[in-house]
Amino acid sequence: MRYMLAVARRNLLVIGIILAVALSLTVIATLLMTPQYTAGAKIQINDSTGRIMADEEGTQDESQGAGWDTDRFLKTQTEVIASRGLALRVAQRLNLAGNPAFFAAQQSPAPAPGTPLAQAQLDAAALLRGNLNVVLPRDSRIVTIEFSSTDPKLAAKIANAYVDEFIQSNLQRKFDSSSYARSFLGEQLQTAKQKVEESERALNTYARSAGLIIPRNTSGTGKDGSSSDSSGSVTTSSLLQLNSAANDATAKRIVAEGRWRAISSAPLLTSNEVLSNGTITTLLGQKAQIEASLKEEQSRHKDDYPAVLGKRSQLKSINDQIQATANNIKNSVRSDFEAATDAENRLLDQVRNLKNDTLAEQDRTVQYGLLSRDADTNRQVYEGLLERYKKLNAVAGVSLSNISVIDDAEAPGVPSSPKLFRNLLIGLLAGGAAAAMVVFLREQFNDSIRVPEDVENKLEMALLGVIPGARDDDPDAALADPKSAVTEAYNSLRGSLMYSTSEGLPKVIQVTSAQPAEGKTTTSLAIATGLARMGRTVLLIDADLRRPSVHRRVEIANDAGLSTLLTSHANLADIAVQTAQPNLSVLPSGPVPPSPTELLSSNRLEELLQEAARLFDTVIVDSPPVLGLADAPLMSALADGVIFVVEANRNRRGSLRGAIRRLRAMRPIILGAVLTKFEASKAGNQYYSDYYGYDYYQYGESSKKDAE
Repeated sequence: MRYMLAVARRNLLVIGIILAVALSLTVIATLLMTPQYTAGAKIQINDSTGRIMADEEGTQDESQGAGWDTDRFLKTQTEVIASRGLALRVAQRLNLAGNPAFFAAQQSPAPAPGTPLAQAQLDAAALLRGNLNVVLPRDSRIVTIEFSSTDPKLAAKIANAYVDEFIQSNLQRKFDSSSYARSFLGEQLQTAKQKVEESERALNTYARSAGLIIPRNTSGTGKDGSSSDSSGSVTTSSLLQLNSAANDATAKRIVAEGRWRAISSAPLLTSNEVLSNGTITTLLGQKAQIEASLKEEQSRHKDDYPAVLGKRSQLKSINDQIQATANNIKNSVRSDFEAATDAENRLLDQVRNLKNDTLAEQDRTVQYGLLSRDADTNRQVYEGLLERYKKLNAVAGVSLSNISVIDDAEAPGVPSSPKLFRNLLIGLLAGGAAAAMVVFLREQFNDSIRVPEDVENKLEMALLGVIPGARDDDPDAALADPKSAVTEAYNSLRGSLMYSTSEGLPKVIQVTSAQPAEGKTTTSLAIATGLARMGRTVLLIDADLRRPSVHRRVEIANDAGLSTLLTSHANLADIAVQTAQPNLSVLPSGPVPPSPTELLSSNRLEELLQEAARLFDTVIVDSPPVLGLADAPLMSALADGVIFVVEANRNRRGSLRGAIRRLRAMRPIILGAVLTKFEASKAGNQYYSDYYGYDYYQYGESSKKDAE
């Protein structure tokens, strides 16, 4: 958002002009427009259609909408209103094809004399559809039919005609569809009746010839779709009943056999059948009591004592009763098993006797079943058609319309268009879109750097630092003040360089720019001075052999320098000059040679940089601009890192990107870009007004409190 606001502020004049032109054209176009009047009639469209003779089931015709599909039904009705067929009906009713006033009111030429009536009606219908608007509000059944015209009375007349014709066409469509349905059902009914008669005769003839006695009400297809013919004969019914009884007898026999096997294969008093008997349970309880009394008597008397003998006699009697009762239970279980076996055998014999009769009968009922199903199908079809035919005859032509008129259209007193406010809003939006497009194109074709974000977006370089413009255009004074915004910005740049590579600060750093006077010399001097203050030995080389300026900035002589070393075998230590700043040495450019490019492309320059790298901790090379010269690209291949200086708000016309392409052709190590002479007020971005805690708008010193 900050970037977009900055772009808008830079192009404020262009945006203002475009918006003013758009609004002016909008006002002029609005004043030239012919006033249009819109009349509207409101109708209510219901889902169901009322009937004078309603059937019991509430039959729903084609105009009815299901509850779950109401929205689609209402949408369909609005499409019918806007259809070409309804427009033709309205044109024919009002005789619009031969009414020149109608075409004049719609600002359209009338049909030429001799035009066929059908074509004139189509032209009138096209005008009706072009000026018709059907409004269906959300969650409402109230539809508004609006028509616009320069004649307010004509607009109201046509809107009301649309309502009447829509109701009439709806009723006519229902009647036509009902008439077709009655005719179609009548033909189908005669055919179905003939098929029923033929299938019934064929079924009776076959039953008589095969000697089958099957009740007619039990034959045919059941509810589940299966045939019931095979179970309708007397023989089949008897077999089914006997088979069911035999199955029950077998189940009873199996249960009885299980009881008998359980009671006969184990001691009687261990069988569940015996132990679950109530009599046995009572006798066992009495036995337990007698045994307890016997033990008590034996503990006090001898075995021949009368009381002991009496208890033993009672115990023997109880045991005999238990054994007898258990034998009776066993005999009863055996009797049940024998009876169940006998009943099962007799029923199985009867089932076997009936199977042969049933199989023989089934062979004869195969054809009977086919004929019976065919007869039932024909009868069901006939009954359904007959019921539907009766309902259609009862309700045909007596339907009520599901459309009711809420408000008739009246001639409007004020025009509906043109609307100045709406048109101005549209013009404002169109102007804004046009202004945005123009600004976008300007920004795309303009490679000038205005805000720090442009460095990464347009140059595809890392941003090392942002240097504000110096007060009174005196960078030396700003660098001399340790509290100035410029000094603080270069200190931040120095910190970025310390971590610009994985090895830390590069040994040999080249500083260049696209064009002259972008601040590369000031940047070179500031970096060298800052590193020297840190205690590092720094050599600043003025490699601009055409327009040298470092010697003037540090106030030293330029009698000997880089050109001297490149054309002789002099020592670097003898030519380099120690400045007033401790740890900072400067190698001036020296006398301007006739061909600087040939000197800088020699092997001597590489040897010189290697020697400087051995003698000093850091070497800063202030090279010429890239554009128009081959010096900077040649030296970039020898440096350990390149700093690209970019002046903010400078008109480039594509030169910046061309310079970067030339520089990258040598495949150098580009550390990043430094944005110099940045003025936040011109960039239109308040965020950068205190980028480093200093006021860039005033370019003055910050207060001591802010610096802390």
